[in-house]
Amino acid sequence: MSSSRPAPEPPEPLAPLIDAHTHLDACGATDAESVAAIMDRAEAVGVREVVTVADDLAAAQFAVRAAHWDRRVYAAVALHPTRANALDDAAKAELERLAADPRVVAIGETGLDYYWPGKLEGCADIEEQVEGFRWHIDLAKRLGKPLMIHNREADHDLLAVLLDEGAPETVIFHCFSSDANMAQACVDQGYVLSFSGTVSFKNAHELREAAKLVPDDHILVETDAPFLTPHPFRGAPNESYVLPYTVRALAGVREQDPVTLAKITTANARRVYGI
Repeated sequence: MSSSRPAPEPPEPLAPLIDAHTHLDACGATDAESVAAIMDRAEAVGVREVVTVADDLAAAQFAVRAAHWDRRVYAAVALHPTRANALDDAAKAELERLAADPRVVAIGETGLDYYWPGKLEGCADIEEQVEGFRWHIDLAKRLGKPLMIHNREADHDLLAVLLDEGAPETVIFHCFSSDANMAQACVDQGYVLSFSGTVSFKNAHELREAAKLVPDDHILVETDAPFLTPHPFRGAPNESYVLPYTVRALAGVREQDPVTLAKITTANARRVYGI
């Protein structure tokens, strides 16, 4: 994402849509008014609801507040795997409190990230990430809420931990970025795969092959805003109103009508998140 690139022009409306994963705080929202402004832009192009997702404790607290400020916003709470070393007893207690809120529709984003250890100062190591992931899996199961997964370069170990712990009833791989083999392994387990603007990137050949394999009832769409803005706006700031560009790109890959895919993914989001 580059501040030097202008925000994308609003797309032609496509409805109904739900942004299955965004970060309203990272998009600049700080209060009820700024949340409403982002949601108004989204709703103008057909994106009627969003799930705003936490990656640290402050973001989790903000996500729950935002979900109470605006009826179009729902929340997911967790510590990002790179921050799993902050999952002390106090953080666990606060996350459990937040996660019990009825506006919280998933536990996430959690999982494993093997890219950042050794590159990012203060990043949780692999052992800490696995321990944190196991705790979040247990929380999701205890609360009966979906588990929202962040996976970066950790396909095998992530599936192994899910198998070892016993996966919750609903598992969502947010911003799915792996190949067709991983997609098939997830589909075989009944996991839900969510696709972002990366599916439109010119070099994402393996990801597009993966996207073709996902059954209609196990696919979601997301922005992961403010990151991963779809082609041809790659590098520009992302926001929920940009989602129709990604949906049209994904529909092209799957040889589906965009309106049909919009309806499918929205129905799936309502079912998966219980909204």
